[in-house]
Amino acid sequence: MPDIDLRSDTTTRPTPGMRRAMAEAEVGDDVFGEDPTVRALEERTAELLGAEAALYTPSAHMANQIAVYLAARSGEEVWTHELSHVVANEQGGTSVLARVLPRTFGGPESVPPQEVLDAWIAGTDDVHRAQPALITLENTFTGRVMPLEGQRRTVRFAREHGLRVHLDGSRLWNAAVALGVPLAAAAEGPDTVTVCFSKGLGAPVGAALASDAGTIRRARRARKLLGGGMRQAGIIAAGALYALDHHLDRLAEDHARAARLASGIGGLPGLSAAAHTNMALLTTPAGQAARYAEAFAAAGVGSVPIAPDTIRMVVHLDIPDSAIDDAVSRIAKASAALHG
Repeated sequence: MPDIDLRSDTTTRPTPGMRRAMAEAEVGDDVFGEDPTVRALEERTAELLGAEAALYTPSAHMANQIAVYLAARSGEEVWTHELSHVVANEQGGTSVLARVLPRTFGGPESVPPQEVLDAWIAGTDDVHRAQPALITLENTFTGRVMPLEGQRRTVRFAREHGLRVHLDGSRLWNAAVALGVPLAAAAEGPDTVTVCFSKGLGAPVGAALASDAGTIRRARRARKLLGGGMRQAGIIAAGALYALDHHLDRLAEDHARAARLASGIGGLPGLSAAAHTNMALLTTPAGQAARYAEAFAAAGVGSVPIAPDTIRMVVHLDIPDSAIDDAVSRIAKASAALHG
């Protein structure tokens, strides 16, 4: 493991307070709906997101796939960005589990351009054409914040044409902080919303799917179908509940440190950098991202190449100010060796 681990905000360790909360959690059998800590987490999550109900799941991956499974029938279309987690990072789960047809678009945002929506909705009465059922959005998207107007526009379109909308908000916490709005405002509109407690908030396990009460009742059955029915899950849910109570308000610190990191790296020879919420995205010489990431790792700084010329570095609660300064110094030396 690198000395300064900036690969992801999923690498955090539970804080002492979180460990105590987990050790002392009141538990029951959640499959029977009898775990009070899980119920408290679900109620708190639903309240924060302005939803009727929420379901605790082992991962955001499962929450997303449940949302697709409930929204679309076999053979129907799901419209999504080509780089969205739902289709690009979840092992083709939409095709394997829900057996739907992904229809993808490109571009810098997870929101489909209006001209794409207008073109794709045309001709859906053609007997040869698969029927659209669901549009998925993502916020944040590769660390970038999605403007809420794009979300509202997509939801209005979906309502007009009888489609559902799912929001993969695994890092919606960070998006809301960056937008300066309550979580409920950032989640407003889509039929289902995923949030992840182990991204940004520092909990060791878990995510949630939020929606209306009827959808969540169906989601609970789908979770069991996928093997996600957990028993005394309050032990891990307590970590997520602690994170909601103690780690939401500190996310702006991660954003500020990511900005400092990007600023420190941006002037180095051969590199440029920009901060997006708690992520710094580094641009390397063409095709050199993997080579630079290997050099950074050898210097003790963990990062992830996400494109041939792009490296991602993620700031989280285990990264103090001193680690930012140290990381910039190590990256500068590694970069100079490569550039020279």
